[in-house]
Amino acid sequence: MAGREDGNRQRETPAGPGPAWAEELLEHLRPAGRDVRRVVSWLSGAVRGSVALQDAAGNLMAGTRLPLDEDLVTDITAGRIASAAWESQERHLRLVRVEPPSHTCVLAVSRDSPFDRRAADVVTRTAQVIELLLAARESTAAGHRLRRATSDLRLAILQLLMVEDTIAARRVAAGLWPGLLDADTACVYVVESDPAVRDRIAEECLDSTREDALVVRCPAMEGHVIVVSLRDTTDEALRSLVGRHPDLFLGGSVRQSLARTATAYGQAVSALAVAHFRSGKTAVYAERTHPERLMDPEGLRGWTARVLRPLDTLPHHTRAELLATTRLGLEFTAVNAAKVLGVSRNTVRARMERVEALLGTDFADLTVRAVVHLALNTQIGLSDAQFTHDTADSALRLSDLLSGPAVRTWAQDLLGRLDQGSRNPRRTLRTWISAGGNAERAAQALGIHAQTVREHVRSTEPVLERQLLAAGTDLYEVVLAHLAVGDLDLPVLHRHD
Repeated sequence: MAGREDGNRQRETPAGPGPAWAEELLEHLRPAGRDVRRVVSWLSGAVRGSVALQDAAGNLMAGTRLPLDEDLVTDITAGRIASAAWESQERHLRLVRVEPPSHTCVLAVSRDSPFDRRAADVVTRTAQVIELLLAARESTAAGHRLRRATSDLRLAILQLLMVEDTIAARRVAAGLWPGLLDADTACVYVVESDPAVRDRIAEECLDSTREDALVVRCPAMEGHVIVVSLRDTTDEALRSLVGRHPDLFLGGSVRQSLARTATAYGQAVSALAVAHFRSGKTAVYAERTHPERLMDPEGLRGWTARVLRPLDTLPHHTRAELLATTRLGLEFTAVNAAKVLGVSRNTVRARMERVEALLGTDFADLTVRAVVHLALNTQIGLSDAQFTHDTADSALRLSDLLSGPAVRTWAQDLLGRLDQGSRNPRRTLRTWISAGGNAERAAQALGIHAQTVREHVRSTEPVLERQLLAAGTDLYEVVLAHLAVGDLDLPVLHRHD
């Protein structure tokens, strides 16, 4: 055996006599020292030789590659022999089988001098330690894979709920978590933490809810954990969790049907923003008066059916996919909606562009987005039968729905809050909405700086008690209020509004 490769030596003196070397070897089993490469390096120094650990395919796992007889290695890895020794005038070689659960390896040790009893014993015991370490590593890796697969499955269930496919979501959940989705309504919570500790917080959420809730690491926001729960006890459990950690915040939705999980998620995110200003660091979405509840219900359903009628010619699954994607795309950015749905952002944009084309409109217009959002939120509560029969006779237009006394009073009261200050934020807000929420274009129209526009809009948020700089339900309600009082022109949707 020619050549001498001692690159993996780190000790120039052998391990001590008696039990000293055994104590050193056992140190490698401590949690802080569990590294196969370190053990191989230690063995090299302990026996003053070159060491190689390789698998059955000949791949070097640790140490220095040694020239080995392939037939001899095959006999060992196949289990025909457990160990072998080979000697020449220049080199002395020992091979020992290492047998972790999933595959067999060979530990080879080469040195100048013959193997005495002590050196042979060190090699044998080291092989046993390496076997334990490899088995532990495989077990840990399997645990990680199981946890990852379980986490991915929870995310898949959430994504099915987000697109209103509750039947498929229940089927997926039934195998591992029987009864998890056995009710028709649920609350959604969002726990916010430092992204660095989110995995630990997610595990604590599972423990706190006793795995009786759907706990998902949010694919869109690195510090968020989403909890979908059908149980009333979850609220108290999560509040207790937030109380134990000073850097956690909690936002929760009101109870919604499972088909409206996306709506509930939007509510939880909105409440989370409020939680940052609460001493208890928690908030539940305020069930305030929404404009659609002040409209004539039959007229609203009829108008909704007419607005969305261009989609009725599509296959059922395609129509449902487009509606669900558009609903999320209006609530969140295309990037975040894509992450929540598990598709690409280009897919989200393509689906929304198809809906735009079918409706004959442009989602760059905030008034369009608000009106379509109104239609989609109305549609989700209606069955196909209601859409095709119960709503056929209603001829009310959007202008009729928004001109009702109750809606106009609500809108005037809401926007009237902005008239009390001296900065005239109402004019800035109206211009910003007209500019599609673009601060730069609004600034040009007003003759002020874009940052000033953003500050004015931000200053209206606590007054209106709604988030405006982030797209979603809050913003669209404020847009509808502007439409109701006549501060903005009504958008055109397929000539049926």
